[in-house]
Amino acid sequence: MRVLLIGSGGREHALAWKLAASPMLTKLWAAPGNPGIAGEATCVPLDLADHAAVAGFCLDNAVDLVVVGPEAPLVAGLADDLRAAGIAVFGPSERAAQLEGSKGFTKDLCARMGIPTAAYGRFNNAPKAKAYLRQVGAPVVVKADGLAAGKGVVVAMTLEEALEAVDACFEGAFGGAGAEVVVEAFLEGEEVSFFCLCDGSTALPFGTAQDHKRVGDGDTGPNTGGMGAYSPAAVMTPDLVERTMREIVEPTMRGMAEAGAPFSGVLFAGLMLTKDGPQLIEYNVRFGDPECQVLMMRLKDDLLVLLKAAADGQLGHVSVRWRDEAALTVVMAATGYPAAPEKGSVIAGLDEAAADGVEIFHAGTARSDGRLVASGGRVLNVTATGRTVAEAQARAYAAVDRIDWPGGFCRRDIGWRAIERENGR
Repeated sequence: MRVLLIGSGGREHALAWKLAASPMLTKLWAAPGNPGIAGEATCVPLDLADHAAVAGFCLDNAVDLVVVGPEAPLVAGLADDLRAAGIAVFGPSERAAQLEGSKGFTKDLCARMGIPTAAYGRFNNAPKAKAYLRQVGAPVVVKADGLAAGKGVVVAMTLEEALEAVDACFEGAFGGAGAEVVVEAFLEGEEVSFFCLCDGSTALPFGTAQDHKRVGDGDTGPNTGGMGAYSPAAVMTPDLVERTMREIVEPTMRGMAEAGAPFSGVLFAGLMLTKDGPQLIEYNVRFGDPECQVLMMRLKDDLLVLLKAAADGQLGHVSVRWRDEAALTVVMAATGYPAAPEKGSVIAGLDEAAADGVEIFHAGTARSDGRLVASGGRVLNVTATGRTVAEAQARAYAAVDRIDWPGGFCRRDIGWRAIERENGR
């Protein structure tokens, strides 16, 4: 099969690495890719906003499947335009991608289908949002409605913080994403990432993970796109998986089909495990980043077979198997992230850092004068497997310590919660 992978981050490098291992693969392109992905695929400089150009490339090169990594092209309708040109796509339609593109859309779906989630209000102006906040009080969660690269959420522990978050949204801190605001009740519990492959009618569970959103050790500092993750999430028991499928995922699939927007692709449910059971925090319509990296390290089956089955409506004929090992990834970010990451610093030592059971996925790198440099906020995903989360963590940090990059930093406690459980604390 000839495959085009859309994207340029660590998630896409992990997907490229796994797709490249498929015996079914005959050619892999990535648009636009990155220096790490270039080791697995031929990178092509397509303008992802020019859907006709992407479709033309696919037709000219007899592409059998397009795998869309990031959310923005999906919300912009890339999958629709490719399908209209007769090209198979792994990823949802523009309407179905509203599950991530609009938090208010998802909350309304939950209300309509009886899906457990936090109580909420939707507002298109600051005075109404602030009146609601004064009514419900704090703690509370304020979310920009649209896509904000994982940064449009404020967990406000005081009313003043919540009011400031509303002002930030409507004053343009998140661009167009903040034109509408969702205010949610604060949920107590533990967060977990739960994934399903979907083909419009069937949803196939596809692993669990937990990530670390805050920038600093001990879960301190501002939220980020994710500073590390591990899989599996032991807290997500088989009983909780079954309950999540029954109470959250399956009603979502029904609701989307009834709305004329059947969901096909990967459905990523951010869950809060409360004393009353799992509740939906939000949906994403693509693999998590950095959760994808740990899932790909653990996946035993051929990823290409699974993604093609989802694209063709054939998930009922496949299953998913996982390696027994745990996987853990540490995000190395550029100094100043998430506010103002410093770009251009030189990175060395990756070959020395790589070892058995360790993969280094590029998330924000570029080549400059023959040297590898940082080109984004989150730059490298140092990913390792082990018999336990603690062993995977030790391997990952040993690799981190062999990387020569004075301009980078990372958290030193990724996986702490799982390791405490492993140690019986």
